[in-house]
Amino acid sequence: MITTAPTILQNGGSRAHVRSDALTHVELTWYEKKIEHWIRFGDYVEEKILDRRRRIVSFDPGSIFAFVRWASNDYGTVVSRIDIVRAVVAREPFQTLPFVRPGGDILLRADGWPKVERVLQAIDAVEAIGVDADKAAPDHWRHVHNRLSVGQEPRAYTRAQHRAWLLRRRAQP
Repeated sequence: MITTAPTILQNGGSRAHVRSDALTHVELTWYEKKIEHWIRFGDYVEEKILDRRRRIVSFDPGSIFAFVRWASNDYGTVVSRIDIVRAVVAREPFQTLPFVRPGGDILLRADGWPKVERVLQAIDAVEAIGVDADKAAPDHWRHVHNRLSVGQEPRAYTRAQHRAWLLRRRAQP
């Protein structure tokens, strides 16, 4: 049996009969200065509020989002992580990720505040040239991951790269 659920869009509209099992669900938690999980970029298509501190946002297959996790205790930060993930299509292989169901294609993963901060700066740089970060080429996020993992500076994303990505995507069957 196929399960469908109405979807509440960010802009207040709705989409009827969206297969909820086709979506990627991300659980967000916010306990100020203790546990803070949030979406840095990405357009979610559904939001379910669990309580005043937790909610689940859902993404269409193929959409890209950045998921930030931060936690601390009495002695300081214990977790600082950012993942840039592409929501997968049904029956496509994926990696598992805490708080993300079923999982996704992880384009970038950074641990530790210095690396997370550099990823946030890379996101800001993409947005500074007028490109929504979730619309940038997935290869760019892989490039940023690879460069940061070996301690090198990633190359900047350019409008020319973005145009090439859009043309390549349009040419794919």
